[in-house]
Amino acid sequence: MGFSKLKIPKVCEQCQKPFEAKTITTRFCSHFCADKNRKEQKKRELELQKKEKVLEKYADKIATLQHRELISVSEAVVLFGISKSSIHRLIKRNIIRSVNLGERLTRINKTELEKLLSPIIINENDKQEKELPKKYKKEDCYTLSQVSEKFAANPSTVNSIIERFNIPKEKIGKFVYVPKVEIDKIFIRQ
Repeated sequence: MGFSKLKIPKVCEQCQKPFEAKTITTRFCSHFCADKNRKEQKKRELELQKKEKVLEKYADKIATLQHRELISVSEAVVLFGISKSSIHRLIKRNIIRSVNLGERLTRINKTELEKLLSPIIINENDKQEKELPKKYKKEDCYTLSQVSEKFAANPSTVNSIIERFNIPKEKIGKFVYVPKVEIDKIFIRQ
């Protein structure tokens, strides 16, 4: 059997590095990446199977717990999927109120746990506005060395001030650029 003379440019699905494939169906750059991907796939399948088994095992118990107001620590573990030590820590710090009815009979208010562990919904528009800094032209920016020379500051001090005040910075080539307007506001104020 002969070798193919095709050289199809592709990107490895595992390591994201470009490579030249000899067939259309090739997905990985090496046997190492293929094996690694196969192992990760098996691991994901096993975790999914474990979760399904737990849900099957505790389905009836979870259904009965949905209607009760006070639940035990072990029931909270099943219902919310957090460890017993975490629940005891929350009780000890008075984050969750509990009632001790005797030895190993601690009961927790389920609604308090639900409020504490409910996901926080972040509006996507707000998130994008915070993450995307203004684009500045190269002429409107200082390099870090220019900032330290102009204001006679140590480069590590300049870096810490940029981090502290969340000044947007952009690396172009070897240099890191920061907007002149933002830097001037901070250093003139101090």
